[in-house]
Amino acid sequence: MAAPDALLRTPLFEAACSAGGRMVPFAGWEMAVQFAGLLQEHKAVRERCGLFDISHMGVLRLSGPGAKDVLQGLVPTDLFRIGPGEACYTVLLNEQGGIRDDLIVYDRGWDETTQAHELLLVINAACAEADTAWIRSQLEPAEIEVTDHKGDGVLMALQGPEAATQLEAISGTSLAGLPRFGHRQLALPGIGEAFVARTGYTGEDGFELLLPREAGQAFWNQCVERGIQPCGLGARDTLRLEAAMHLYGSDMDKNTTPLEAGLGWLVHLDMPKPFVGRETLEAQTAAGVQQRLVGLKLHDKAIPRAGYLVFKQSADGGSDAVGVITSGGWSPSLEAGIALAMVSKNDARVGNVLAVEIRGKRHLSTVCRRPFYKSAP
Repeated sequence: MAAPDALLRTPLFEAACSAGGRMVPFAGWEMAVQFAGLLQEHKAVRERCGLFDISHMGVLRLSGPGAKDVLQGLVPTDLFRIGPGEACYTVLLNEQGGIRDDLIVYDRGWDETTQAHELLLVINAACAEADTAWIRSQLEPAEIEVTDHKGDGVLMALQGPEAATQLEAISGTSLAGLPRFGHRQLALPGIGEAFVARTGYTGEDGFELLLPREAGQAFWNQCVERGIQPCGLGARDTLRLEAAMHLYGSDMDKNTTPLEAGLGWLVHLDMPKPFVGRETLEAQTAAGVQQRLVGLKLHDKAIPRAGYLVFKQSADGGSDAVGVITSGGWSPSLEAGIALAMVSKNDARVGNVLAVEIRGKRHLSTVCRRPFYKSAP
C-alpha cells in the first residue's frame, strides 16, 4: 500500500494494516481511523481494554542542572508540585496568554550519571516541530539539552478497566503502587524495557508506553494475540469527548487563554516566578473572562458538530448567536449528542438551556457539568 506524498508512517503502520486498520491522513501521518468499527472499539475501552498507536505524537527530553526551573518559565502550572516519578498536564502559552499547545510533563528526577535533571514532554503531533523550535529558542542560552526522545520508537496507549490486569500479565509485575499520573521503567519479559505512565486520553484507567521500535512492535503483537482490541482515531475522539478532554486546535488554540478554555485549574498565579503570558492571565483574572468553554447535552437525537452556532433560548427564538460548537458528536455511552462549546459568559451557567442550530433547525441543549461521562472508581 503506497503512502500519499509527504505522509509519515509510524513503526506500527504495517501491523495496523494487518489488523484491519482503515488508514487516513492525520496531522501529517497516515493513521488508522478505525479497525473493527468505532462503536465496537469505543465499547471495548469503556468495558474492557483497547490499544492505540499514538506514535505520531512528539516526545521531548529536557536535560540539564536546572531543567525544571527553566521550563517553569514557559508554563503557568507550578511544576514543583510534582516530583520524580510524577507528572502533570499543562499548557505552553504565548505572550498574549493564548495556548500554543497542551502537553504532559514527566519528572524523571536527577540523573547521577549525567549530573542533570531530566524531564519528558509529550506534545501534539501537529505542534511538535513548532513546539521544539520554540522551546529551544526560549531556553537559550541556558545549559539545557532538548532532544527528540522518541526517535523511531513506538508510543502506545493501553486504555480501559482491564488495562492494568493486561499489563500486569504481560510484565509479571504488579502495578497497584503506580498512581494516576505516576510513571516508571517497566521490564517486559521477552520484549524489553518500557517507559510506562498511568496517563491517557479516554477517561478510563490506562497506560501510555514508550518503547524502542522492535520492542514496541513486539508489544503490539502480543496485545493483539491476547485479544486486546486495536483502536483508531475515531474511537479516540468519541472517548475523549465523553471525558470532556480538550482537543488542541478545536477547543483551544493560540487565541484562547486557559481561563477561557475551562483550564483555570492549570493557572497557578500564587507562585512568584514569572512565566510567558502571566500578565495577560493576571489581568483576565481581575477583569473576568468574556467567554467560557462549556459542555452541552442535546435534548433530542440530533448530533452537534464543530462550527455549529449556539443561540440563546428565548420566546422570540433570538437571532444573535451566543457561541459556537468547538467539538461535538454522538456519545455511544450516553446515547445522546454532546458538545463542547465556547459561549458568552452570561450564558455559561450550568443548567442554562441553549439552542444549537443544525442544518437550519434549532435543537435544545442544556449546559451541563463536565465530564459528560465518568468511569467507575
